[in-house]
Amino acid sequence: MRYLSIVFLLFISFNINAQELFVVTEPASNAPAGSIGVRLGQSLMKNQMDGGNIYSLSPEVTWGINKNLMVRASTNFNDMNSGLDLKGGGVYAKYRFFSVDDLQSHFRMAAFGRYSWNNSPIQQEAIDMMGMNSGYEAGLVATQLIKKVALSSTVSYGHAYHNNDYNFPAEFGKSAINYTLSAGRLMYPKKYTSYKQTNINTMLEFVGQTITENGKSYLDIVPSVQFIINSQARIDLAYKKELYSSMDRLTSDGFFLKLEYTIFNVTK
Repeated sequence: MRYLSIVFLLFISFNINAQELFVVTEPASNAPAGSIGVRLGQSLMKNQMDGGNIYSLSPEVTWGINKNLMVRASTNFNDMNSGLDLKGGGVYAKYRFFSVDDLQSHFRMAAFGRYSWNNSPIQQEAIDMMGMNSGYEAGLVATQLIKKVALSSTVSYGHAYHNNDYNFPAEFGKSAINYTLSAGRLMYPKKYTSYKQTNINTMLEFVGQTITENGKSYLDIVPSVQFIINSQARIDLAYKKELYSSMDRLTSDGFFLKLEYTIFNVTK
């Protein structure tokens, strides 16, 4: 109950100023139609089991097929063994099926799916399709933009498979419900005069999961700052902190750095 109160107080403190781009979650809006986006995600996370840190690298390519459909391909590297090794990858698709647009606001809903493969040993109960587990995920996302404030929430179902030569432990639950809640605020500029102006956004995201077989769960908080340069380049800086967990996790706390560049009108 204490954590729900913290979430409520933090969200009502946001003023009407933000953008609909988040660091660790996806909004219901898609990549611009006809665009190609290249992203390089990096993280440095504390290793909860062996001490030290785990560095991960995730190159991604996103294609905005049209205004309602986008697809993404990604790979995952980390240095858990000797050196930076390829651990897996995945494909992701999102289809926007509902949109209500007003002069200074819009509401959108989308369905998304992800398929991931991974060749890492399975060392944690938490199911992570972004770098630790093979399997699939499917869900819904809803996003509300009011003037310059963005609020977004997702719910999804994920199911893990064996990781290549590593069998999924019988004592772990293979299925999970994932849920997120995100808010963002545009801090600068106060007034737009050119698309070349650098945008600075601050965000707060909550990411949680519950294993369906045993009810174990966790909840993380992720504050971040984002820079959008010339409406094409994007730099994200974020820190993830575990608020609660009743399951074993290989990593929980750590830093994110994401670099992204979008090329418009490539496939039109």
